[in-house]
Parts: sequence; C-alpha cells; structure tokens
Amino acid sequence: MSDSPSERDESGDEATASHVVTAFLRNRGEVLLLRRSDAVGTYAGQWGGVSGFAEGQPDEQVCVEIREETGLEDDAVSLVRTGRPVEFADPDLEREWVVHPSLFDCESREIELSEEHDALEWVSPTETLAGVGNDRETVPELWTAYERVAPTVRSLAADDEHGAAYLSVRALEVLRDRAGLLVAERREFGPDPDGERDELAELAGRLLEARPSMAVLRNRVNRTMAGAAGADGGAAAVLESALSNVDRALTADEDAAATASERLTGSVATLSRSGTVLEALRAAEPTRVFVAESRPAREGIGVAERLAATIDGTVTVHTDAAVAHVLAREDIDRIAVGADTVLPDGSVVNKTGTRSLSVAADREEIPVSVVAATDKVSTREDVNLESGDQTAVYDGDASIDVLNPTFDVTPADCIDEVVTERGALEPEEIDAVAEELRDLEAWQAGDEAATDRETTDRNPSRE
Repeated sequence: MSDSPSERDESGDEATASHVVTAFLRNRGEVLLLRRSDAVGTYAGQWGGVSGFAEGQPDEQVCVEIREETGLEDDAVSLVRTGRPVEFADPDLEREWVVHPSLFDCESREIELSEEHDALEWVSPTETLAGVGNDRETVPELWTAYERVAPTVRSLAADDEHGAAYLSVRALEVLRDRAGLLVAERREFGPDPDGERDELAELAGRLLEARPSMAVLRNRVNRTMAGAAGADGGAAAVLESALSNVDRALTADEDAAATASERLTGSVATLSRSGTVLEALRAAEPTRVFVAESRPAREGIGVAERLAATIDGTVTVHTDAAVAHVLAREDIDRIAVGADTVLPDGSVVNKTGTRSLSVAADREEIPVSVVAATDKVSTREDVNLESGDQTAVYDGDASIDVLNPTFDVTPADCIDEVVTERGALEPEEIDAVAEELRDLEAWQAGDEAATDRETTDRNPSRE
C-alpha cells in the first residue's frame, strides 16, 4: 500500500475509506509475498501481496502496481479472478480500508523489487496464517483477501478454460488451504483430528464430484488423502500431503512435457489447450505448428498466440472442420494432443475434436502422440462425458435440439503412443498404472468404515 501525499492528506477524513488493490501472484501453487520497507507510510516490516492505492479502476490499477513493484510486464502474468472487496477498520491508524483482491498466474519468479519492499518470498498461502509456517507478520486481513480469490469447488466445476492438469493442481490447493486453516484454528480450539478428518474427507468428496470426467483430478486428490491416512488423518497430515502432492503433480507434468518434446520435431498439429502439450512444443521448437481453433470456446487461438510469441517456427490456425483437409494437404510429421483421461484400454478422453483429428491422422499415416502424466490414467472403464452450454452453439428461437459435447473418446487403435513422465507407455503398462492408482482409492473405504462405526456408536441397536 504505497502512500502518496494526496492519500496521506485525505486520511485525516475518517468518513472516507481508503481503497487499495492487492494482487496475489501464483507460481507452482505458491504466492508471492513482499515485505514492506521503511519507505512506505503504513505497515512497514509486514508482509503482503502486491498492493497500492486504487486511484482509478481497481482492475487497471492492479496491473500498474504489478509492473512497478515486481518488474513483470502485463504479458508475464494472467488474471485468474478478482474477488469481493474486503472492508475493515484499523483502530490504531484510525483508518478504514477497502481492499480489492485479485489473483494472477505468473510464469516467472524473477522479481525486481521496488523501494517499497525490502524482501520477497514464494510461499504456500497457508503460511500467512498464524500457527502455520514461520508466523511472519502480515498486513491486516491478508488471508481474508486471499480467500476471496482462492480456488474453490465451485470455481473448479465452472472452469471451462483450463485443462485437466491445471484444474487438478487447483483441487489440491483447495484441500491445502482448508487444511491449513484448520491447523491455524487449533491455536484457539485445540486439535480435533477426527473432526478435521471428517471435514476434509467431505471436501475431498465434493472435489471428486466437481469434474467427474477428469481422472487426473480424482487420482491426485486420492493420493493426497491416502498420503494423510498413514498419520492421524487430521488437518496437519492433509496439509503436509497436499503441499507434497502439489509439487509432485507439477513435476510429473513438466517431466511428461520434457519427454514429449524430444519427439515433436518438424511439423506438428494439435488442438485445444493442454498446458503439457504447450510446454512440450515450446521446448521442442518445431518448424511449424498447425492449431485447430477448438470451438466453441476457441481455446486453440490462445495456444497459437502463445506459441507464436515463444517459438521461431511458423504457427498456423485453422477451423476444426478443416482438420482432415489440412492433414491431407500439408506435410505434417506428428499429431500431439493432451488428454483429460486415459482409459485402461488405452483409449483417450479429450476435448471434442481429438477423435476427428486422430482418425484423420490414422488415414494419412501420421503418428499420434498423447502427452499426459500417468496420473491421467483412469481407474475406471466407464466414461462420464461433460457437455457445454447449448447457447454457445445456437441461441436462436427455433425449436432445435443442440449438442455441445465438451469431450470425445479416441479409440486406442488411432493412438500411437501415450507419452508420460515414465516414457512412452505400451497398452499393458497403462493397465498396470491403473492398478497402482486403484490402490489410492482405499482411503475412501476407510472413511466410509469410520462413518459406519460412528453411526453404530450413536445407535448400538443397529448391530
């Protein structure tokens, strides 16, 4: 909250609240905290996000503050969401504040501090809570501001812009944040491992239901809960497991991309927006990339723009309907697509259009590489395919049925390889991975058994 002379003059008017922006920059599941220097007029020595007075529109001012306080340009960060303002009074300063919070994803940790701050750290947001982390002193209501923009079960269910790997990490952040809050509450209420375990198990269950088609989200939530089951299963164990598994998930995705990048030379075709495929293409720097626009959301356009800004090769966008035509007419060496789910038989669930692209590639004898961490292998044979908003296809008044499937299933015989952090998997290896992941589901059975025991204890006549 950098002070300007005009703001300091106005602060004497107790009837006028000071509006400020606070941005949380997120990288690898952690957020940037900055320690306020003696050059600022309020809360010197305390830790906060990127902040400043909202002299104009908060959404415009926050970008100014990010540039001034971190040296990051607009194209280095991307807005995730803004949250409801946090209003509070500071009796020591005799001042009222209105904080406008926002969350940005940030690709780089290279920060250039301004004179307003004298130190920085990238930490889990839970370390801003008393009793969690090193108990650093933060500006007032920092956790409240973060909660207004943090991922939630609802935001995961509504997100139609990001891929499964991205959303799976957000799901782990939801578990981490709640577990951290419960650990912090132990200072006031004391530990309650059973109650904490029940609450976090219920939250994990809602996360599993939020995106039922995404095996990677299910597997990573299961791994986190299974990892906590070995201890008392309480909040501290879930927090430790969640922190570990966020890093594990990100590393697996990065390693899968690195493995795939060795194959993506020459001319490559892709579609939709897989973060793992995008990173693989960036590392490989193919001579040319063809990107299907991926209607109705057209997320392929964003991928094409990001590739054009980061690789030397030519980037070409085309309509989804032109996929077969492009593969027949252009000299394409390989297809690279992501996966929301890899089924045990080797077939792949991914953004609608993947099947058409793969079938057309099979006819043209172009190899198809699916790039995905092993956590995307499903433990189930059945498929739960999501559908998008019908008005995205047709919003007229005629009596017309509308189909807007979000995902389709590509048969295993149209896929040449599934490239993971373990290398390219054969069909029998995929089934073995599925068996490994089934073992992680045991925590759910244990939770149900505990619930049954609790019910029996309350009502012995049921025995």
